[in-house]
Amino acid sequence: MSYTQTLHNVRRRVAARARETRHSVPDPVRNGRVANRSTFSSRDQAYRKKIRHCDASSFHESFQNKQFNMSDKKYVLGMDIGTTSVKVCVYDPKTREIVAKQSKDTAANIPSDQGIEGNKQDVPKIVSAVHYCVSRLPRDVLRHVTRIGVCGQMHGVLLWNNGAWEKVEKDGIVMRYEATREKMSALYTWQDTRCKPEFLESLPKPDSHLNCCSGYGCATLLWMLHNKPEKLKSFTYSSTVQDFVVAMLCDLKNPVMSDQNAASWGYFNTEKNEWNHDILNSINFPTNLLPKVVKSGVIAGVLSESWNGIPEGTPVGAALGDLQCSIIATLENREDAVLNISTSAQLAFVVNSIQDVGCKTVEHLPYFNNTYLLVAASLNGGNVLATFVKMLQQWMLEFGFPIPQSKVWEKLIALGLEAPTTSAMKICPHLLGERHAPASKAAVENIDLSNIQLGCVFKSLCDSIIDNLHIMMPKRILQNAHIKRIVGNGSGLSRNAVLQRAVEHFYSLPLEFTSGGDAAKGAAIAVLE
Repeated sequence: MSYTQTLHNVRRRVAARARETRHSVPDPVRNGRVANRSTFSSRDQAYRKKIRHCDASSFHESFQNKQFNMSDKKYVLGMDIGTTSVKVCVYDPKTREIVAKQSKDTAANIPSDQGIEGNKQDVPKIVSAVHYCVSRLPRDVLRHVTRIGVCGQMHGVLLWNNGAWEKVEKDGIVMRYEATREKMSALYTWQDTRCKPEFLESLPKPDSHLNCCSGYGCATLLWMLHNKPEKLKSFTYSSTVQDFVVAMLCDLKNPVMSDQNAASWGYFNTEKNEWNHDILNSINFPTNLLPKVVKSGVIAGVLSESWNGIPEGTPVGAALGDLQCSIIATLENREDAVLNISTSAQLAFVVNSIQDVGCKTVEHLPYFNNTYLLVAASLNGGNVLATFVKMLQQWMLEFGFPIPQSKVWEKLIALGLEAPTTSAMKICPHLLGERHAPASKAAVENIDLSNIQLGCVFKSLCDSIIDNLHIMMPKRILQNAHIKRIVGNGSGLSRNAVLQRAVEHFYSLPLEFTSGGDAAKGAAIAVLE
């Protein structure tokens, strides 16, 4: 837009403001003089005077300065492709602030032929949610994006062939990307439980400090090798969904995977930074499907086309783990532990190397700069509470009383805060089992007349989720690491004061929330490191 057009638009806005001030206003400017000054506010009069008396050259100079300042901006786009939603943000490295953000639920879950043991998602729906979010960010901001960072749900796997995505163009400009359903499988997520303990025990032991569990990429592919070998033979590539998005944006011939996502698949040695090729080849695993692995923070490629105003050639980082990115956005110092409760639940802090802490229910996951996260990663977090809420909704609906989900949450939290601090009721929250105890189920003990009130039950359920984490990572581990506080993260925790009380009770440490914590923001920060 030229400066003369901009000046014209400003004059039009001033006139419009004047008309709003009074139902009937005479022609606002006559021979350079304001008619009926009393109809305008003093601010309007000053603003009109400024515009009226500025000549073209001074306005042009102002306009050019504004253009220069905007072109000086350098932003980073961060994307988090989560289990239930996609979140994107534009991050300003200079101010360390979020300039713009968007999110959208993916609603991508689809039925599995394995029933409740399977957990699959429709990838085209996820890609559509990515487009929805990015396309609704301001174009004048996106054109100043100089890097793109991507993270997402770990462990999951999808398979695809050439032609798995296409560019939708208009007048030679790429409007959006679409995933081609016929050229790919579904995404088999981390919540998939088709790999039974007996099957996992029949597999060779990985050359890694990390086990391979149900829902992990290599475990799912090995299950297919044994049960649906023809499916594996019909595809050329495999990766996590976030790796797929990076490959799509960069139009990569072969996918690239960070060590964070590779470790989440199993059969990956983090110290050697390589797959267990020999072990996998010995059981006829199609190792040609495994992506090339790079260190976290490495650039995977560049944007193959201009996308929603982001310039062609913009560097795109190899996709990262959502846990690692949420922590890099949250962690302020090494004396902090981060508790994330969203769909699942994780308690983690940074360590320099793999070390024996005397607890088999914690893991060392690759972090950044050759460090590790010591993590207690539970499958049971916000998903357990969400299932409880949906159960109550369904019960009330069957009685003929539909209740909005928000009202159920509001009432449960209020009742939970009023419930007695102690209760004999004990709940095991293993609705999805645990990776260290896949056969474990949820259970309730010590029900009596004193604790069957709804508030007592909800408080006991919240307590059980934190107690379960405390069993996996006892507070002595945090004490030995000189952890001084727990930083909370995730909507499942930040919106639930009953859970927050439980954290401070079981860990005897202060729980605080910071302004960071967004995995999309973490992805943006990480690609700058």
